[in-house]
Amino acid sequence: MKVILLEEDRVQEVADGYARNYLFPKKLAIPATPQAVKQMEVRAEANRKIREDEKTQAQELALKLEAAEIIIRADAGEEGKLFGSVTAQDVARAIFETHNLEIDKRKINLNDHIKALGEYSATVKLHSQINAQLKLRIEKK
Repeated sequence: MKVILLEEDRVQEVADGYARNYLFPKKLAIPATPQAVKQMEVRAEANRKIREDEKTQAQELALKLEAAEIIIRADAGEEGKLFGSVTAQDVARAIFETHNLEIDKRKINLNDHIKALGEYSATVKLHSQINAQLKLRIEKK
C-alpha cells in the first residue's frame, strides 16, 4: 500500500497491516490518493519558497553585520584587562543597541575568550548554510 508519511512529506510503499494498524491510527501517514499527493506537492513547494526567503533574508543580514563594527564598552584596569569578560549576551545586546537587530545569543560564537581591550572576531550562525563574521572592538568605559 502506498502512503504519505506526514513528518517527511514523502510517498512510501508499506505493508497493508502496518499502515492500517500503526501508521493510520497514530496519524503518522495518510493513504496516497492522487488528491493527497497533489496537496503534498503544493505544500512542499510552499515550504521550499519559505526556506528560500529565509535564506535570502539571512544573506542580507550577514552583509549588514559583516560591514559593521560592533563596539562594546566595558570596565577595565590600567593594563587593559577587563573586570570579567565579554560574553555572547553582551555582543547580542550591543548589536541590538547599535543596529536594532535582535540576534539570539546562542547563535553567537566568540572565537576567543574576551578578557582584554582590543579587537576580536565572532561568528554568528544566521542560517544552516550562512554564517556572518563580526568585528568586535572592546573599549574602556
